[in-house]
Amino acid sequence: MHLLIKNATLVWPGSKHDGSVADILIKNGKIDAIGSGLTDNGATVFEAKGTCVSPGWLDLGTWVGDPGMEHREDFTSVEKAALAGGYAAIAVLPNTHPALHSKSEIQYVRSRSAASMVDFLPIGAVSQDCSGKDITEMYDMQAAGALAFSDGKKAVYDSGLMLRALQYVRPFGGVILNRPHDRTLAPSGQMHEGVMSTSLGMKGVPALAEELMLRRDIYLVEYTGSRLHVLNISTAGSVELVREAKARGLQVTASVAAMNLACDDHLLSEFDPNFKVMPPIRELSDMEALRAGLADGTIDCITSNHTPLDPEAKNLEFPFADFGAIGLETAFGLSWMHLYNSLTISQMVEKLAVAPRKLLGLAEPKLGPGEPACLTIFNPNSEWTFTQKDIQSRSKNTPFVGWRLKGKVLGVVNKGKLGGLEA
Repeated sequence: MHLLIKNATLVWPGSKHDGSVADILIKNGKIDAIGSGLTDNGATVFEAKGTCVSPGWLDLGTWVGDPGMEHREDFTSVEKAALAGGYAAIAVLPNTHPALHSKSEIQYVRSRSAASMVDFLPIGAVSQDCSGKDITEMYDMQAAGALAFSDGKKAVYDSGLMLRALQYVRPFGGVILNRPHDRTLAPSGQMHEGVMSTSLGMKGVPALAEELMLRRDIYLVEYTGSRLHVLNISTAGSVELVREAKARGLQVTASVAAMNLACDDHLLSEFDPNFKVMPPIRELSDMEALRAGLADGTIDCITSNHTPLDPEAKNLEFPFADFGAIGLETAFGLSWMHLYNSLTISQMVEKLAVAPRKLLGLAEPKLGPGEPACLTIFNPNSEWTFTQKDIQSRSKNTPFVGWRLKGKVLGVVNKGKLGGLEA
């Protein structure tokens, strides 16, 4: 690859280059030069005036069907979806068949994705088969390349198991990811519990189901001195709990799904099963609290919450449809549409690229001659309509076809390859 990006606005949080306009020359997968007026007769030239270049984005908690459910998503299709969304890396959840619950499955993900342009970062399971019973050999998985541990789409319900998991990872500085949800408080909940669920006659998922488990996890972090990442909080109460935990110096971080930043439960009035997700989209006050939590640093990351489902699982009457929506292709445009008045673009990149790497113990891509080129190229001011042809995932379960979004990904550079960029 031989590429010259001209007149790009560099969005590189913490760097001396942040906010400057420059040319970037890339040769053989590495940054060859940064400056103004650069020329190279052998390079493909992309005129980037009005667009931005940032460290390649990383999605924390992408669900991929391989192994076992490749009909929903495989490595090839999720790579295309990730590149379309601006992601150079995805941290993949362990909810596969078999689950990523031993070093063999971690090695499978590493080897299976080695040739991919996108970095696949496996998250090992906390329990065997993500069933919440027997703890896994997390040390072996960490040695094989697992960067964090979680039961992914399933909350770690057993308090003793959660305690042991936090104790297990502490000696090697590991982190447990948990999506707090006490299923006993909402055994058949279909949507957020509130005025809208009552008016629609639907069983609700109360905020308490999330906040009660989150409070438990925070107590366990305090007891163990370990690290916790709260995956995809959705309520105003959860934002306040994380804020308080951070103020007390606990090693607690949090993420929020793009859909929970852009949607509230009024959208469920038409019973569109594509809006049925977990955590559920909640009330307007919750959505506003989540946005405020991003702005003040309480929430560290924005995720896609990418959950591909086949038509047989999704195209059903609302109560019978599975929870989940694809999100890689729309995460940036959907969230930035509602955040550009409260976050700078540098702060947005911090949530998409810098904080997820810091959480996983990965070095941030550097911007300098001789450094590997890991870049996302995007236009934060471009408004565009998401259409069916923009879906790169093998599954099509999204409610956002026809939506007007703000912020368009133009391309990704990683591992000596170029994806999506038209010179």
